[in-house]
Amino acid sequence: MFDTIRNHKKYLMGFLMILIIPSFVLFGIEGYTRFNESGAPVAKVDGQDITKAEWDQAHQQESQRLREAMPSLDARVLDSDGARYATLERLVRQRLLAAAAGKLNLYTSDARLARDLQQNEAIAALRKPDGSLDVEAYRQLVGRQGMTPEMFEARVRADLSQRQVSQGILASAFAPNALAGVSLDAFFERREVRVARFAATDFAAQVKPTDADIEAFYNTNQALFQAPEQAEIEYLVLDAAALQSNQSLNDADVRTYYEQNVSRLSGVEERRARHILLTVPAGASDEDKAAIRKRAEDLLAQVRAKPDSFAELAKANSQDPGSAVKGGDLDFFSRGAMVKPFEDAVFSLSKGAISDVVESDFGFHIIQLTDLKAPPVRSFESVRPEIEAELKKQQAQKQYAEAADTFSNLVYEQPDSLQPAADRLKLQVRKATVQRQPQAGVTGVLASERLLGALFDSESIDKKRNTEAIDTGSGQLVSARVVTHSAAHTRPLAEVREQVRTRLVVERSAELARAEGDKQLQAWKAGGNAQGLGNALVVSRENAQDLDQQVLTGALSADPKSLPAWVGVNLADQGYAVVKVEKVLPHEPRPAQALSQEVQQYNQWWAGAENEAYIEALKSRFKVKILVPEPAAVAAPAR
Repeated sequence: MFDTIRNHKKYLMGFLMILIIPSFVLFGIEGYTRFNESGAPVAKVDGQDITKAEWDQAHQQESQRLREAMPSLDARVLDSDGARYATLERLVRQRLLAAAAGKLNLYTSDARLARDLQQNEAIAALRKPDGSLDVEAYRQLVGRQGMTPEMFEARVRADLSQRQVSQGILASAFAPNALAGVSLDAFFERREVRVARFAATDFAAQVKPTDADIEAFYNTNQALFQAPEQAEIEYLVLDAAALQSNQSLNDADVRTYYEQNVSRLSGVEERRARHILLTVPAGASDEDKAAIRKRAEDLLAQVRAKPDSFAELAKANSQDPGSAVKGGDLDFFSRGAMVKPFEDAVFSLSKGAISDVVESDFGFHIIQLTDLKAPPVRSFESVRPEIEAELKKQQAQKQYAEAADTFSNLVYEQPDSLQPAADRLKLQVRKATVQRQPQAGVTGVLASERLLGALFDSESIDKKRNTEAIDTGSGQLVSARVVTHSAAHTRPLAEVREQVRTRLVVERSAELARAEGDKQLQAWKAGGNAQGLGNALVVSRENAQDLDQQVLTGALSADPKSLPAWVGVNLADQGYAVVKVEKVLPHEPRPAQALSQEVQQYNQWWAGAENEAYIEALKSRFKVKILVPEPAAVAAPAR
């Protein structure tokens, strides 16, 4: 149970990208987002409602997490109807798994929760040089997710319990190699094709819209020419990173820090140990626990009397299935890898020494330190940049914490202006134009849904007062106020005439391209001269030969029973393509190792498919209903 996975098997990423290609679709602006009442149910699971407010909160948290992880992510992707609906589906699935875990009495013990938290890299990074957890840093970490430590741990416990619902299905699923081979051969089938493209731009010169055409198109499609709701704002940012860059240090403080932390700065000490574990069953009585401890003390006496017998005794007596067969050996590990009582004992031993009986959440241990690796001491000058960065960060965090209260109080107490807070904290009042939803390419505080939501609140718009101080994550507080506000409106034709004309030309050019392409397709099907088709290409899901995804899909979807097979592909505004499939070629031969990886990956897909079928059965059992309509996808290209 203490073995740490050190070598992760890595599947070919390119292979996965080819095989798992999501079908991206565009969604309309209208639809389910018109579900206005925040208290109205949007879904039901096991008789319990999921409200629109819960949905909004879940999507806001998900969006914030993704923006912090990927600052360059296009905000329009997260705020699309499709992304919001996907959040609702995940929320429904989470509630379904929670309901199933409860009905199936699947529970996560304190020991299992502790082990998962210890393996969390973000939490492990918060350990101090002495190995203890920086509790305040931990509170700040989970606080950025809007939770207390207790809430975070409850969520992790619930997540671990929910995973057990599918664990049996995923662990036991199996697909025969013969079936995997047939499926993979079909999936990697190659086709020899020739393609003719009819680009919409080639027909643009034929489109000469009149003023009447432009006016009619404008009147019919006014939603395309809307000026969005927007606001001219002033905003103020308190940024911990900016404070850090302005810190100055005393040379004596830097050297003192080095002398006090030289062992930690030199690198991570690793220790190798072996142990004998006697587990304590859940719910064991005090008498049973005392008996197990007595047995551990007897074993301790044996190994101290004859230390060379430790490995033999571990094989015969240890109840840790991962290490017992190896004589209790746990290999090298550093601080943070083991539960604290075990870790404290290991790092207090000298090489070859044997511990007293150590009690942890897993039971009673007898530990022997077999080896250690201490990194060489690094010189002061070599680590000075690291020390200065760390000290500046600590000073900035302290200054930020002190300034945050002042910032919050001033923007609240003097709500008609941000200038008093700016003057007091030596910050700059900035200006920007924003819309209700984060715009493409916008990063930082102006991409914060919380800030924009506060700015476009009716009170902010009407009274032009400062928003409260809003934590946008990553050590930033922001407050803003609306200077001027413009409601959404249809822009007059005179202002957008050229845009209307361009849009009309694009649509009619695409129509002409599709008409010409379809005409040529019918002629080629009837046996006409195939002049105009491109050179023969061999394509597959692994090698698209630079074909558009729609064209590749059309080529691979064509019925191969009667060759040549012809397919027409609607490329929307881009025009049209005609594909001639001339040959069907088998899957290219694979090395044995690649074949093994493919079959293993197929088994994972099979397990996933069985799990999804199980989830669907659970949806029926727990009467899952999503009460808002799924966003309508753009119609698939005609073929």
